[in-house]
Amino acid sequence: MVKDAVRWAIGIDLGGTAVKIAVIDEKGDVLDHERHETRLDEGPDGIAGHLASLSHSLFSRFCGKLGLDLFAGIGVGAPGAVHAAKGIVCYPPNLPGWDRYALRDSMLQILEEEYRLRSPLILENDANIAACGEAVFGAGQHYDSFMMITLGTGVGGGIIIDRKLYRGTRGTAGEIGFVTVDYRGERVHAGVRGTVESLIGKKSIVAMGIDAYRKHPESVRSESFHGSDFQNLSPRTLERAAHQGDPVALEVWNNVGTILGVGLAGAAALLDIRTFLVGGGIAGAGELIFAPARKQLSASLLPSMRDGIDIVAATLGNRAGVYGAAARCFSLIM
Repeated sequence: MVKDAVRWAIGIDLGGTAVKIAVIDEKGDVLDHERHETRLDEGPDGIAGHLASLSHSLFSRFCGKLGLDLFAGIGVGAPGAVHAAKGIVCYPPNLPGWDRYALRDSMLQILEEEYRLRSPLILENDANIAACGEAVFGAGQHYDSFMMITLGTGVGGGIIIDRKLYRGTRGTAGEIGFVTVDYRGERVHAGVRGTVESLIGKKSIVAMGIDAYRKHPESVRSESFHGSDFQNLSPRTLERAAHQGDPVALEVWNNVGTILGVGLAGAAALLDIRTFLVGGGIAGAGELIFAPARKQLSASLLPSMRDGIDIVAATLGNRAGVYGAAARCFSLIM
């Protein structure tokens, strides 16, 4: 083995909108990164086949350069409840038509039968994987214990305690998106009323923005930024409008942060966790979310629980999942 040789792995982050896949080495260098649309219409088997095909393509391109003996395997982060030991994904709310699906075994079978590739394959919940990525390669390196929250199509969470991933009995620990903060609320997601995800998932933020602008038709900025039919309204345009001083957009983000703060307060009270890392595409709004979230988090806790509480921006961005998937292949966090 070459003295300076390092192990490498393929990390996959399966989302409700996109599949992100990367080749990453043990030093944390991203050697290649791709983004593909999630083929929701093909169902579980079709998606498993697509992930296997993408994995084989990258493996074939890099095996000769990086070495088969240094290949640590394939790591996959998937939404929903994930039984890591059995490799089963259960009822992912953003993957329609999935109930209980043996994603790991399906991928392994396709890789072996169609591509003659035998590889270790680790499957974890996507937010858990993101937490692993931040713990090993990102902002979480500085903390022994923290909770990672991912804000995107949905709202997920992963818990690191004493540098180990806490999965819970059934692999659903950290699912802060399904913590109820408004049990009488109008919004229902995956059959549960008033959850964090039902209120501040991507679609709900857009709906919140549309409702707010319709209540304030006098807003010049709502017309100029989004058009009268609001077809162009998105979290990104809301963010841009807020940075330019649009009071309607500022109020929307204040509401998003406040709802997040309520959810985090419950986690802090239950787990005595002091640090919350927030990442995902929606988290790009930064202090527009973090400032009201910190304020509400503190207000929702007893004074004795507030010491050291903070919300910190994750640093790996949308690549936290692929980093974490690789970190699990390297056993850099368990």
